[in-house]
Amino acid sequence: MVVPGELWAELPVEKRIFCSVLLFSWAVYLWEAFLARRQRKVYRTTTHVPWELGQIMDSETFEKSRLYQLDKSTFSFWSGLYSELEGTLILLCGGIPFLWNVSGQISGRAGFEPEYEIAQSLVFLLLATLFSAVTGLPWSLYNTFVIEEKHGFNQQTLGFFFKDAVKKFIVTQCILLPVTSLLLYIIKIGGDYFFIYAWLFTLVVSLVLVTIYADYIAPLFDKFIPLPEGELKQAIEMMAKSIDFPLTKVYVVEGSKRSSHSNAYFYGFFKNKRIVLFDTLLEDYSALNKEHPEGEDGEDDDTKSKVKNKKQGCKNEEVLAVLGHELGHWKLGHTIKNIVISQMNSFLCFFLFAVLIGQKELFAAFGFYETQPTLIGLMIVFQFIFSPYNEVLSFCLTVLSRRFEFQADAFAKELGKAKDLYSALIKLNKDNLGFPVSDWIFSMWHYSHPPLLERLQALKDAKQD
Repeated sequence: MVVPGELWAELPVEKRIFCSVLLFSWAVYLWEAFLARRQRKVYRTTTHVPWELGQIMDSETFEKSRLYQLDKSTFSFWSGLYSELEGTLILLCGGIPFLWNVSGQISGRAGFEPEYEIAQSLVFLLLATLFSAVTGLPWSLYNTFVIEEKHGFNQQTLGFFFKDAVKKFIVTQCILLPVTSLLLYIIKIGGDYFFIYAWLFTLVVSLVLVTIYADYIAPLFDKFIPLPEGELKQAIEMMAKSIDFPLTKVYVVEGSKRSSHSNAYFYGFFKNKRIVLFDTLLEDYSALNKEHPEGEDGEDDDTKSKVKNKKQGCKNEEVLAVLGHELGHWKLGHTIKNIVISQMNSFLCFFLFAVLIGQKELFAAFGFYETQPTLIGLMIVFQFIFSPYNEVLSFCLTVLSRRFEFQADAFAKELGKAKDLYSALIKLNKDNLGFPVSDWIFSMWHYSHPPLLERLQALKDAKQD
């Protein structure tokens, strides 16, 4: 009688690698599905406002947020199942080597011989991202025009959505293809220490993208305008100066043209920092708080005008409290720490890639028996072989992120913003229909920000003081 262990040992190495990748992928999916099922049970059964939330959330908002999150969770289940089945079929049917061969035929017709591996790699990357965009389009449409529309968040028309999608695809290719070609070239000519040069290259690229994103890339999709002179801008500049934050500009982005969700962030290096506020965050600036008389000229045809009964966004004092939290991340070194962790991980991955790239069994496991293309090697190692490590790292970073969030809240408290941050968190949770009750395992695994009640409890003492 052959036991499973003996049968497994008799399999060729490449078959064991392939089966291990597939089994781990489904193990992760089933774990995520288990967590999501626990959270959906919370959404279904928690139909009344818990007593500890009675002072901060009315029953109408609670029910809206419950139904919104329930719809999102159901959508996530089906889209996740489709994604897992699609990935499994691609692996089982040899989709990756098939697409590589098609890419070779296309690049060959363009005059590139098989030895021009980089050209074939770029065609492969273009086709793969196009396939991903096309198969993901129905899910994105449903999410935007059914779920987000149903719950009052979507502000886009169909025309705006498709123009935005095409623009995103083109911009992505304009960045992805040149960067990938240079990376592959560096790996090809780098010799035994190519992993160092590859890591340095990706470090430079990431720093450049972070620097230019809000100035040159984001404005291709949204309108950025300087925050007008006034009380809010003056208060922001004073707060930045008080903590030695080298603020140079403050922008307002018209996020309300696509969604009523709100956000804020800062960017830049050294002495050139900028702050970006979504107009949906600002009660006095949000287009969603302004009534548009019927037939009013100048209304953008690409977006919809929706008049709300309740004002969205935060008052100036609350906006300052939110920024106090964000600036706390900078003052406490969270941004630098995240960059250091990211680059240490990147270096480790490139080093391990250098160790593994010579293993022909890795390529054979995914249908590449005669050739070992560098791009395919990167995909196999980073996406499949490293998947257990990536899951552990992701959880550790989630835990660290929650710690950083508590520290940033504490920093805002030290600035005297505890009361305003307390009310701002409640408003933002309400505006974004966040559900304040969560399953503890789901929260622990997924939430990069602490649950609302935990953050409010940490601020409560200072607020009362």
